[in-house]
Order: sequence, then C-alpha cells, then structure tokens
Amino acid sequence: MDRETVERVARTAHIKLTEDELERYRSDLEEILTYFELLDEAPECDNYGVNPIEVADILRDDEPRMDIDPASLLKDMNTYEGYVRGPRLS
Repeated sequence: MDRETVERVARTAHIKLTEDELERYRSDLEEILTYFELLDEAPECDNYGVNPIEVADILRDDEPRMDIDPASLLKDMNTYEGYVRGPRLS
C-alpha cells in the first residue's frame, strides 16, 4: 500500500498522523493485504456454500389445536363483543 493512500484515508477519517505513524500504518496495512492474498491461493470448492455442513429442512407440519379455552382467557378481561378493550387514545 502506498503512502498517498494512507494519507488520503487518514484525511477522510479526520485523523492527523505523524510521519512515523504514516510509515507504520503503511507497512501494517501492506502486511494485512499480504495475508489476504493467501486466501486467493486457497483451493476453490463448488460443493460447499457458506456453511460446509448441509442444513436440511427440519420443520414439522403445523397441527392446529386449542390448548387453552379462549373464553377462560377472556372472562376476567374488559371485552366488547369478543374484543379486548384497552385505554382510549386521544
């Protein structure tokens, strides 16, 4: 990575860097980019997506049922024609 790029990024981020910091960040960023170049050497594999373990659909079919009687839930609530009533909004 060249010095001008590091200076431009520092200006964009509103960071004032000394000459020593510019050189240190330039060499650090160059080293980081070199490590990323190692990923280009990794073998490609079209058999796998993001997750190397196959994820199968494990959803079950819905079975509608009533566990609690709705009337027993509504008996102690303020209701009007089967609807729960809340406070008035102004």
